[in-house]
Amino acid sequence: MPTMDLPISYRDVDIAAAHLAGVAHRTPVATSRTADQRTGAQVFFKCENLQRMGAFKFRGAYNALVQLDADQRRRGVIAWSSGNHGQAIALCAGLLGLPAVVVMPQDAPTLKIAATRSYGAEVVLYDRYRDDREAIGQQLATERGLTLIPPYDHPLVMAGQGTATKELIEEVGPLDALFVCTGGGGLLSGSATAANHLSPDCAVYGVEPEAGNDVQLSFRRGERVGIAVPQTIADAAQTQMVGALTFPVIQRRVRDILTVSDAQLARTMRFIGERMKLVVEPTGCLGAAAVLEGAVPLADKRVGVILSGGNIDLARYGELVAAA
Repeated sequence: MPTMDLPISYRDVDIAAAHLAGVAHRTPVATSRTADQRTGAQVFFKCENLQRMGAFKFRGAYNALVQLDADQRRRGVIAWSSGNHGQAIALCAGLLGLPAVVVMPQDAPTLKIAATRSYGAEVVLYDRYRDDREAIGQQLATERGLTLIPPYDHPLVMAGQGTATKELIEEVGPLDALFVCTGGGGLLSGSATAANHLSPDCAVYGVEPEAGNDVQLSFRRGERVGIAVPQTIADAAQTQMVGALTFPVIQRRVRDILTVSDAQLARTMRFIGERMKLVVEPTGCLGAAAVLEGAVPLADKRVGVILSGGNIDLARYGELVAAA
């Protein structure tokens, strides 16, 4: 049940964790002495780049799909996605034996499109600069009788994403601060819900690309603000407006929204690759970049960071870290 008129409560996160037990990976928590020295903090990195299909999105997708009724399962599901949610829907649909259609931008990373198809989903491509993905998704859902599972604006998706933070705090204990990437706000709203309950004194920060600061603008103005499609290497955070359901949770439960530049993201990718031996995609580095680049003072704090995903073509990864 919602808490204080919000679409999700901690109970929803707890229920999602029960659905995901034994299905989702309980991803490891990494540390880095160099990161600690650089920040003056104790930093704990939750490695969702090592989650099934390579990103936290598996959590929300599975939590939503496993709770469909028999008729919805028979008809199948549809989602729109820049990549990771689509892969998650495709994989989870395959695990649960139901058909899936995923609407993806034609300029999404080739790796993500190929992976979505390989998991068994039908992929419908669109031009992100000219077409409306939500309109395409709604039309196909109506025509085919499919259940629409949006990438972030869905209570079960939001609750599922919050399980990563639940696991992190259960493993390392209370935190002073938590840094979470944000695009549409599904991971951030779920993470803030879990953190507020399990570590009430923890300040939660959302982090988005400098070029695509729709969540920051919305947070400052107190209302949802739309922007043009942002030009950023963080392809999974190229959203134009924060979700209608995620935004009130972010307003209530998040301390602030920060931004980082593409150059800072690339430097962070290189640091994590060289020092921690982890491949993390640009969007997955948003929270870490804010911490490592000193967006807020963190001396003597216990700090959590969600490394949200690792789905990036290795040639592209090499280009970005080489230029950093």
